[in-house]
Amino acid sequence: MTDINNQTTGKLFIVPTPIGNLGDITNRALTVLKNVDLIIAEDTRVTKYLLSNYSIKKDVISFHNYNEKDKTKLIIDKLKQEINIALVSDAGTPLINDPGYFLVSECKKVNIDVVPLPGPCALITALSGSGMTTDKFSFLGFFPQKKINRTKILNEIAQCPFTTIFYESPHRIMNTVTDIHNVLDGERYIVLARELTKKFESIKRLKSKDVINWLNSDENNKKGEFVLLIEGYQGKEDDNFDIPDRVKRTFNILKSQCSLKQAVNLTAEIHEIKKNNLYKWALSINNKI
Repeated sequence: MTDINNQTTGKLFIVPTPIGNLGDITNRALTVLKNVDLIIAEDTRVTKYLLSNYSIKKDVISFHNYNEKDKTKLIIDKLKQEINIALVSDAGTPLINDPGYFLVSECKKVNIDVVPLPGPCALITALSGSGMTTDKFSFLGFFPQKKINRTKILNEIAQCPFTTIFYESPHRIMNTVTDIHNVLDGERYIVLARELTKKFESIKRLKSKDVINWLNSDENNKKGEFVLLIEGYQGKEDDNFDIPDRVKRTFNILKSQCSLKQAVNLTAEIHEIKKNNLYKWALSINNKI
């Protein structure tokens, strides 16, 4: 453990906090929070509630996406005065889709020690319980709010061979999984992890064609913040698709008027062929555009 003492400047401690279950905070995190001079927090109300559970009384100031650049100079000035500061977010590990990047970057420029603590992180928790490959994965934060941008990202990852992880909010989850179903192969596995570490925790693994029905089967399935994991593409770069030219021509005409998946479905219906191989071929050429 990096000691707070014996220093010429203050240290910035990156302190993860529970994502739901208060018992998940580490002893080291509590020790740091008790001993620093100041805590900077995404939402001071959330952090003060957390601190009160452990009888910790500290000065807490707000530090969020809208004031990070303005507050960074003030915080660095305090660190230069040998004031030790802890950065926390509302839940999980700071900087992971939360404020802090600009501050840490500026601290590095002026040789101020940044001490990251290990701890709770929603995306890692979900991945470890997902049943999906964990040796390679990518995290892309929250899905875009606009459909056109969600569709663009889904097309970009359509042939990604490893697990892709997103965050999503409950009020957008239906639109997002609908887009996944429309863009990706219906046989692709999706994991929806919600209410992690809480009483009603759920980690559901389904084929993308079945996700919408599952969400609609119980309104509770749509509640809570989601970690959404998409299985990597299982095809191979050297797949022999063997698609006849007449089928390709039909697909290319339809693709200019509708989504990739719709074009595949219509082409398969017109030519009375199986759509699985056609879909893989369509993905391969779409990825090269």
